[in-house]
Amino acid sequence: MRAFFFLAPLVAFLFSALPVPALEPDEILRNPALEARAREIGRSLRCLVCQNQSIDDSDAPLARDLRLLVRERLAAGNSDDQVVDYVVARYGEFVLLRPPFKPVTFALWIGPWALLAIGAAAIAIRCRRAREEAEPLSEQEKRRLEAMLATPKE
Repeated sequence: MRAFFFLAPLVAFLFSALPVPALEPDEILRNPALEARAREIGRSLRCLVCQNQSIDDSDAPLARDLRLLVRERLAAGNSDDQVVDYVVARYGEFVLLRPPFKPVTFALWIGPWALLAIGAAAIAIRCRRAREEAEPLSEQEKRRLEAMLATPKE
């Protein structure tokens, strides 16, 4: 019984951290295949209000409008790419959570790796210089070190 009182809050906390889609019942399409496609598209589109959530996870009114727009376009017979292209044409590429790899977005894709490589190179150069700058021990320091090492510890 004690284990239950210990584990219950932990389990409740873990489940509270799971993302919950912000879909409302009136948004869900009756066709399960279309709904699955709509959710997949919704996970790839950024909420323009929240900016760090997909439109599926956001409660913002604009995210709801985008979810409805995606479902309308799918119900009209558009392909997934056509729906995404339509949304991008209206709101720009910022609406994509994963921007495409093209010259305009090279900095987004390559920048973090380039900074990591530059940082690693700087650390390597600094370590090499520190090793090269270390002065050798003088004769007096060597004798003192040998005396310390020769002395038995109690």
